[in-house]
Amino acid sequence: MNKEKDQQLDAQELLEKYDRESQFRTKIGRWAWVVTFLGVALTVFQLYVGYAGTIQSQKQGAIHLGTALGLIFLLYPIKSGLQRMQKTVPWYDVVLAFTAMFVTYYKVIFFDSILAARVTGYSSIDIVVSVVGILLLFEATRRTVGVPIIVVASVMILYAVLGKHIPTQILSHAGFSFERVTSYLWFRESGVFGTPIQISVKFIFLFLFFGVVLVHTRIGQFFNDLAFALTGRFTGGTAKAAVAASALQGMVSGSSVGNTVASGSFTIPMMKKAGFKPEFAAATEASASTGGQIMPPLMGAAAFIMMEYLNVPFSVIMLSAVIPAILYFTGIFVGTHFEAKKQRIFGLPKSELPNFFQLMKHNGFMLIPLFVIVGTILAGFTPQRAAIYGILAAFLVSFVRKETRLNFRSLVEVFEQGARVALPVIAAVATAGIIAGVVSMTGLGGKFAAGIIALSGGYLILALFFTMIACLVLGMGLPTTANYVVTATIAAPALINGFDVAPIAIHMFVFYFGIVADITPPVCLAAYAGAGIARANPFQTGVTAVKLAIAAFIIPYIFIYNPILVLVDVTALGLIFAVITAVLGMVGVSSSVIGHFARDSRAWERIVLFVAGLLLIIPQLLSSVIGIAVMGVIWFIQNQRDDDDSKEKQPSLQT
Repeated sequence: MNKEKDQQLDAQELLEKYDRESQFRTKIGRWAWVVTFLGVALTVFQLYVGYAGTIQSQKQGAIHLGTALGLIFLLYPIKSGLQRMQKTVPWYDVVLAFTAMFVTYYKVIFFDSILAARVTGYSSIDIVVSVVGILLLFEATRRTVGVPIIVVASVMILYAVLGKHIPTQILSHAGFSFERVTSYLWFRESGVFGTPIQISVKFIFLFLFFGVVLVHTRIGQFFNDLAFALTGRFTGGTAKAAVAASALQGMVSGSSVGNTVASGSFTIPMMKKAGFKPEFAAATEASASTGGQIMPPLMGAAAFIMMEYLNVPFSVIMLSAVIPAILYFTGIFVGTHFEAKKQRIFGLPKSELPNFFQLMKHNGFMLIPLFVIVGTILAGFTPQRAAIYGILAAFLVSFVRKETRLNFRSLVEVFEQGARVALPVIAAVATAGIIAGVVSMTGLGGKFAAGIIALSGGYLILALFFTMIACLVLGMGLPTTANYVVTATIAAPALINGFDVAPIAIHMFVFYFGIVADITPPVCLAAYAGAGIARANPFQTGVTAVKLAIAAFIIPYIFIYNPILVLVDVTALGLIFAVITAVLGMVGVSSSVIGHFARDSRAWERIVLFVAGLLLIIPQLLSSVIGIAVMGVIWFIQNQRDDDDSKEKQPSLQT
């Protein structure tokens, strides 16, 4: 029991170190009652509007954001580290909490007069409210998400005000007064309360709450056991189980760092014990956990915003992500296999693994809520209604076991936790709304599009490369959702209109590169968190994670040029061919970066395998035939090699 407690404390310390979202106060004294009331009230409100949807959207957004800001100031300290020192909520945070709630609820209280002010002009009080509201939103976002997104949003506001002073003709504009900018961003539909926060109200909160209820049913442990039952006996079984478990948990979680710590606390020590190097064990967990945001059916919060931007059902987003997600996890899975062969690491004995059939017999019912979600979405229900039905199913599942059965107290805790989990996302999407609002009012999107086209010289591959770099750089400081909002608002239109790229393909492109920023050095928080658990070198862990997740850097380019991988212009035969050759291509690429195929690969063999893998990933008959022939030749050459390795019995190529 003490060992389990120590592990939980270590995990919490790592989360607080690398995950800004986890730096909240645990001791808040009498204010705990206020936090509980506000948290439960917010969750109940979201369930009501998710089911009934009878409140005007701007009012919903104001209540959603206002309550979240109040909770943030009560829970998150002004400075990192104070959460462990403070015994209650300081008076200034109480003042900020209720001030933030007032200036946001102001839009609900004076809704009709604010609408009329669009014609008559905003009053001085309105202007003060908008300025205070934006400042408090910035401070709340800084506390929960970090500084970089505030810097980006602040620069955008300055851009809106000082546009006429910008010397570059491509980016300059007439400029707006400070009062007009703040009132536009706070009171109009395309600023703070624009599309990102509306999607948070309608979908994101409900699906995050769904994940909280599933966690209460202990589905995470079930996924871990299921992964070990399926893969633990194979070569490098502990690493393969870690990949499978993270892929499964990705269906209910959208946090790269959170996933890494939650799963890694269990899987990383097991990988190290099996013989994997600390850096490799940490990188495996970090890269697999990062992929959770692209794993259907739930994916990350940005997927719901993508649905609104593209004006398509969520089922389209979900199905379009299936093949890229399979390829992403296949790459990591195969990479762990070749590393295990290289290091002579075998699977676990059957006696140490859970029995798959017994596991499904006793715990298979835990999958019912996921089937409900997927089934209702594919049946054509709205994501809101699917989330409501999924939540209901999850609550019913929680009553099957005594240890997960909800009494009144645990029900209140689950409702409060549902609100707490959503706070960083709400702050991030509201601030991202400011960025999108400035783009809308200044026409920056069109200007940026012209700049990308000019810089690329009209070559699509260069435009894609510049967009990728922008996504990775923004991802160093912005959460995935905010990163996606920025790049989808500014960069995506250039690629769609300037190069006639399929919209779903380019939105998936910027979505992917926003996600893999979490494992791309130098700022790779998921890799750092994994390294903390493994006691490994953080930077080397990040480099290894990039090698394992190489699919995420290749596949997006492929589905831009041939969008059959995201189910555009798809035929049954073409899809089957594309998937098979792409999976074989990932074998070639992964074996190249790991340095082992049938034997340890020489430098020239690694280069040839990498090229062969790329040829296979491109869904064209000629390139695929050449790729598989080349891989076959390398396999034959390595098996004929008369070196020390060939004298030892090699592990079989089981995956």
